[in-house]
Amino acid sequence: MHLHASDLAARRGEELIFEGVSFALVSGEALVLTGKNGSGKSTLLRVLAGLLRQETGTITVMDANGATDFRLPEISHYLGHRNAMKSELTVEENLVFWRRYLGNADGGTGMSIEEAADAVGLSGITHLPFGYLSAGQQRRFAFAKLLVSHRPVWILDEPTAALDASADQLFAGLIEAHRAAGGIVIAATHQPLGLSDARELRMAGFSGVSAGVWGW
Repeated sequence: MHLHASDLAARRGEELIFEGVSFALVSGEALVLTGKNGSGKSTLLRVLAGLLRQETGTITVMDANGATDFRLPEISHYLGHRNAMKSELTVEENLVFWRRYLGNADGGTGMSIEEAADAVGLSGITHLPFGYLSAGQQRRFAFAKLLVSHRPVWILDEPTAALDASADQLFAGLIEAHRAAGGIVIAATHQPLGLSDARELRMAGFSGVSAGVWGW
């Protein structure tokens, strides 16, 4: 798989948030977005996820056969600052909903609910209401949404915020396993994610990315 973003710009209301952003990724690669608050990291992720429309630029996805009839949001998981889980439903009910709603993209199958719970270190408690869990447990199960439905591209916004070091290491292992299976990861973060050979894109806001940034 080849993901190519060219000359992207985005606005929020009347304000230009960033412009001139380009990058390319292939299967197994990771791109980490860095930069100060307000530089456009989250906005860029939301554009890639299809939640915001870009002002200019193109996003193209090509499979191994050269086909380009893919829309990035349809083959991506997006994990934002919020967990997107219903507090009154059990963990299992939440994950079953997301597995059915998202389905599996071509080329893979998601884990079972208990397999995903075990992968995030919380097996045996999926019967509990999501709202009963600690903030750390809730974030782990939010990450489990990525595991129960196969999507080759993971778009992550501060995925390990407010988690302890053991959870950071666990998530880094899951992300690396996704990459090893041919997945692509694009993540915004203020702290190291422990990813090997991850590329960096330093966002600099409306003036574009700063000199020396890796592009394509």
